[in-house]
Order: sequence, then structure tokens, then C-alpha cells
Amino acid sequence: MADVDEQERSEQPTHKRLNEGREKGKVAKSIEINSFAIFTTGLLMVFITQKFLSSQISEYSIHIFNSIDILKVNKDLLQNYAKEGLYFYLITLAPILGTIFLIALITGFAQVGFEFSLKPIMPDFSKFNPVNGFKKVFISTRSIVEILKSLLKLLIIGGFTYSILSQLVLNSTKLAELTIPEIVSFMIDSAYALLWKIALVYAAIAAVDFIYQKFKFKKEMMMTKQEVKDENKQSEGDPLIKQRIKKAQFQAAKNRMMKNVPKADVIITNPTHFAVALKYDITKDTAPKVLAKGVDELAQRIKAIAAENGVPIHEDRELARAIYRICNIGDEIPAQLFKAVAQVLAYVYQLKNRKKKKSIV
Repeated sequence: MADVDEQERSEQPTHKRLNEGREKGKVAKSIEINSFAIFTTGLLMVFITQKFLSSQISEYSIHIFNSIDILKVNKDLLQNYAKEGLYFYLITLAPILGTIFLIALITGFAQVGFEFSLKPIMPDFSKFNPVNGFKKVFISTRSIVEILKSLLKLLIIGGFTYSILSQLVLNSTKLAELTIPEIVSFMIDSAYALLWKIALVYAAIAAVDFIYQKFKFKKEMMMTKQEVKDENKQSEGDPLIKQRIKKAQFQAAKNRMMKNVPKADVIITNPTHFAVALKYDITKDTAPKVLAKGVDELAQRIKAIAAENGVPIHEDRELARAIYRICNIGDEIPAQLFKAVAQVLAYVYQLKNRKKKKSIV
């Protein structure tokens, strides 16, 4: 049998393979989608909170410069200012950072759903092999593709940014004629225009990368015919074991069936090949039921058990064959056979009554 790696991966991935890959962290996920979501969310939050941020930073800067005394500067004072500054910026930027973190989580869940697994972070000592690491970084197809993607992304965004900046440089020649507030307004508007246009280009790149990641993931998860067969064998069980289980189940069912033979009212035979054991409880059943049935050797065993337990045996070739073929164990006799069976049971009951009368006499 050919090696799995040499076989053509022509089969669609099974549900089991996809689940196993998901547990290992193998999912169709585009990092560009996350980067785009974080970039645009951060840009939008800065735009919304720009007045709040500028006022907070201005007030804090003024506070620092007004309260500091150069003659009393020491190590403890600088450490205290550093702590205050860190605390201030964390609190001030907390809404922006929190929103970006939340959007990053939502974007990840939207792409692949929620799956908690420790397998992706479990230590794999084979990754510490420098030879394997060199191959993965410089030789593997995936690394080459990722490098080409990064270069292409850099070229596209760089070229687009250059085209926008070149126009802004031409427009900036008129700044000498503007007032300071007008210059500041021009710079802010130009910065936002540049960022939003870059965001749109990034959106297009992210969409293309998402489609590519889906395609690549599907291709990586494709299976060979042999892998599908092996998985089916594992999920369904080895055919030999299944055959043994079926054989054991059949034997157990046959044993239970044979235990019911002494309870039968009559055994109908043909007389050598078929035997059917019938029971009719007028208080419970709407029609006689099949307690046991068999052919050839099993039929002979049914008749032998019946003879040992005094169950009447009635020969009727056509009726025995018909019941054997139409009915399963536990089934009631169908309407088309009820009349013939009723006649047999009536005859059997007559024999039983005669025996009772003789025993009484």
C-alpha cells in the first residue's frame, strides 16, 4: 500500500477530522481580518474620543510642569511621577484598549467560533530542533507564502500611501497662506483621510486573505481514500470484531428464543425443514404470536424441546413456510394466515380437552 503522503488527497474532510483539527488549533482563520478590525476600531475610538484625550493629556501635562520643582527633583519624586503617569494613561486609554480587546475577541469568535483547547499550547519538544526550525522558517512552502504575502501587502499599502502623500505634499504648498488653526485643521483632516483610505485598502486585503485562508485550510484538511477508510474502520469498528459481536448477539437471541419454546401452544412444521412455535393468550393478544422459528437444524431443536415439554407438534407444510417467511420473532400472525392458524389452534385445544377428560375419568 502506498504511503499516505504519496496518495492524492481527493476526499472531502470528514466531521471527525475537522473536529480533531479544531482541537489542535487548526482552523480557517485570517490574521489580516483581526488586524483590520483592531486597526479600524482603534482609529474610530481615537476619532470619537479625540477631544477627551487631548484635554486629559493637556491637563495632566500642565499639572506635571506646574508642580515640578527642578531644585527638589530626586529619585523618589521621579518614580512617583512615573507611577502617576502610568496610572493616568492606563485609565485614560482604558476605554480604547478595552474596546479594541473586545473587538479582537469578537472577530476571532466570528471566524472560527468558540473552542477551548490546551493542545495548541502544550509543549512540543520537536519544535526546539534547530534543523526543523530552519526548515519551517526558510524552506517550508507556508513560510515562503507568508513572506510573499507580507511583501505584497507592504507594496500595496506603501504604494497607496505614497500616492496619497504625494497629493498632500502638493496641497501643503498652500499652507503658507493659511492661519495656524487652518494649518492644524488641514493636518488633522489629511491624517484622518490617509488613515481611512489605508483602512479601506486593508479591508480589501483582509477579505482576499480570508478567502485564501479558507481555501488553504480546506486543501490541508483534504483526505486520501485510505485515510477515509481507516477512519471509517475506527469509527465503525473492525469488521471481524463486528462480525463476532453480531454472532454473539444472534446466539443470545437464539437462546432466549429456545427458552420460549416450552411456553408455546403448538409447533407447526413442514415437517423436516421448518418449525414455528405459536402462542395465543386470549386475555392479552389480539392474534397468535410467534415465539420461535427455525429452519433445518434449528427446526429440529425446536421440535425436540417441544417434545420434551409436551408441546403439540402439527404438520402443515404450506402454513409453516408462510409463517416463517412473513413473521419475525414476537410478531402477531397476519390477517391472511389467521384463519388457518385458528383452525390448528382449535384442533390443538380439542386434543388438550380430550386429554383432560380422560385424566379425570
